[in-house]
Amino acid sequence: MHQIYQKTLSKNVTFKGIGLHSGKKSVVKILPSNADTGILFKRVDLRDKNLIQATFTNVTSAKLCTTLENEYGVKVSTVEHLLAAFYISGIDNAVVEINNEEVPIMDGSAKDFLDILKKIDLIDLPQKRKYMKILSKIQLVDGKRKILIEPNEKTFEVNFQLDYSNKIIGKQKNTIDFQKDNLDDVSSSRTFCLYEDIEKIKKIGLAKGGSLDNALVIDNEKVLNKNGLRNKKEFVNHKILDLAGDFLLSGYRIIGKISCYQGGHQLTNMFLRKLFNLKNSFALIENKEVNIIKKTVNAYKTDKIAVNA
Repeated sequence: MHQIYQKTLSKNVTFKGIGLHSGKKSVVKILPSNADTGILFKRVDLRDKNLIQATFTNVTSAKLCTTLENEYGVKVSTVEHLLAAFYISGIDNAVVEINNEEVPIMDGSAKDFLDILKKIDLIDLPQKRKYMKILSKIQLVDGKRKILIEPNEKTFEVNFQLDYSNKIIGKQKNTIDFQKDNLDDVSSSRTFCLYEDIEKIKKIGLAKGGSLDNALVIDNEKVLNKNGLRNKKEFVNHKILDLAGDFLLSGYRIIGKISCYQGGHQLTNMFLRKLFNLKNSFALIENKEVNIIKKTVNAYKTDKIAVNA
């Protein structure tokens, strides 16, 4: 069931860990925030110009992770798993204070974030939560990759397919309804890579903090992690987790059905930019006392029109 009111945390929560790509240790504090704030990152290692709004227009890199950057060049990267945890736990507004440029990778999934957030009660805020209801079919094709969204009456549903020549990953696919399905397998599924690609990734200055403690590594027909997979569809489930986190950068929760083939952070961001540029492709609605908010040329300025529900 869709929530009526926006939510935030009832108190601060703090955790620490290592960045997957930077290899730097960081401390993160998540603070409650007011309605309509959204998710706001704050680089506390910097004295000023240190606020970065979590929005798709602030994505400046989507290579192996999602990186946000403000107008002053201040960045925060690998935000997708934390954002997915916010999506799954129902948090709409929060300030994320962090003392360097990368969110900790934790165990490579959203599980550790959710375990932390579940210990904190959430509170309702006075303003209603806005949902993006998809009104028409939209598709983006980029080479062999493609993503499509179409109307869905009440829920956010994701159908994702991977197509790897590696036999362990193979042509794995899954469909998840974020309102109806148990999300434990999705939230606990870890980031992954092929062993043969590790050196290539390190040569471009990434994966400095990567290990078998925070990523699945596949070598030919073998999973190198001691305890193997957490679930049979861990690879595609992690991609669905990434997509949920990246879609929260729209600023809304989606009511629609997504089909994605060989997608990733870059394709999702390209798609969000296309979606917001298409007039009449969606409506912004509030639960119960339904107000449809007419989309204007500027997607962030809206006019309310009351309708019967």
